[in-house]
Amino acid sequence: QVQLVESGGGLVQAGDSLSVSCAASGRTSSIYTMGWFRQAPGKEREFVATIRWSGGHTYYADSVKGRFTISRDNAKNTVYLQMNSLKPDDTAVYYCAADVDGSTWSQPAGMDYWGKGTLVTVSS
Repeated sequence: QVQLVESGGGLVQAGDSLSVSCAASGRTSSIYTMGWFRQAPGKEREFVATIRWSGGHTYYADSVKGRFTISRDNAKNTVYLQMNSLKPDDTAVYYCAADVDGSTWSQPAGMDYWGKGTLVTVSS
């Protein structure tokens, strides 16, 4: 089992920056990919960014490429998402997720563990 706890959400204005983090515990040695998904009201959960635990290769949704940066600290078992130039469309609950079998880096249905989420609200 892997437990994921997000932190760092909040209310910001359009154009501002915000960072969220996700701390993993439990069988962290089994993590293959870890990252972020988001779900806005009335919409499906969507991929934002993920990072391979070994090697550090990153993946980004087109909607956040160039504005968001995902990084990891293996020693702390923590993944970070730095969000710059935030837009009202970025408003959502941001969920941390982990994949332990290498089956996916972007499909919510393929992720094995989920955090409870942290709300990011961007006002215009």
